[in-house]
Amino acid sequence: MADNIVLDGDAGRGSNQVQGAAAFSKFMMVLQTIADAPRGIDIAQLTKATPYPRGTVYRLVAALVAEGLVVQRREDGTYRLGPRLIQLASKTWENSDLRTVARDFLESLRDATDEVVHLAVPSSNRMVYIDKIEGSNTVQMKTSIGGQVEVHSTSVGKAWLSGLTPDRLDQVLSELTLKRHTEHTFTDPATLREELMKSRKRGYAEDNEENEPHIRCVGSPIYNRSGEPVGAISISVPVYRLDPQRHAHIAGLLVQAAEQISRQFSTIV
Repeated sequence: MADNIVLDGDAGRGSNQVQGAAAFSKFMMVLQTIADAPRGIDIAQLTKATPYPRGTVYRLVAALVAEGLVVQRREDGTYRLGPRLIQLASKTWENSDLRTVARDFLESLRDATDEVVHLAVPSSNRMVYIDKIEGSNTVQMKTSIGGQVEVHSTSVGKAWLSGLTPDRLDQVLSELTLKRHTEHTFTDPATLREELMKSRKRGYAEDNEENEPHIRCVGSPIYNRSGEPVGAISISVPVYRLDPQRHAHIAGLLVQAAEQISRQFSTIV
């Protein structure tokens, strides 16, 4: 893909190998910028977010579209990740040790609750869903395998944050923009930190309609053998189906499953 395109400033920089590496870096920066914009991003916004001229950005995006790595929405002209990229990523997820270890436990949680169960891993201070199992009680959620969500407004994100060391947590929180998604979203760093400390003590985090209205989620972190949080699992339930007694029951099942996944995962990673 990049070998057949000469981008602004690439010519005359030395060997073809160096030119190819420079071009690849540009492709990756544009691709990452698009990936970090879950609602899509247009050419003007891409040009502003990257250090390249508009013409260079346009050629980069055109090449990514041609390869199916990026798609353009006709409605508003914005760009999003394309199906080929999702297909490539799914090959990694299919072979993911964590996904393999967690699968049986996710199915058991689904069978025990008949609710939606997620498995997510961190990526650039966001969470990426690498597995999702739905119960018969359909929940209309804006989640899908490969989808990215913010860490401060989701139970999987807050569960992961709650497992970080104090220094690492300070670093991540300093890099976050605490965007408000609903009236319940935590937007104050100090208040969020207090909530994370509560989550750490009880072994699970909560999303009380913080990411989507009418949906509550409970999430618990998964650790590797070094005690580092490498992901999180969650159960999502409509508010009207989650009374205090059922909440306690679901939270207990979730924490137990997360501990079992962590133990098994620690034997291989």
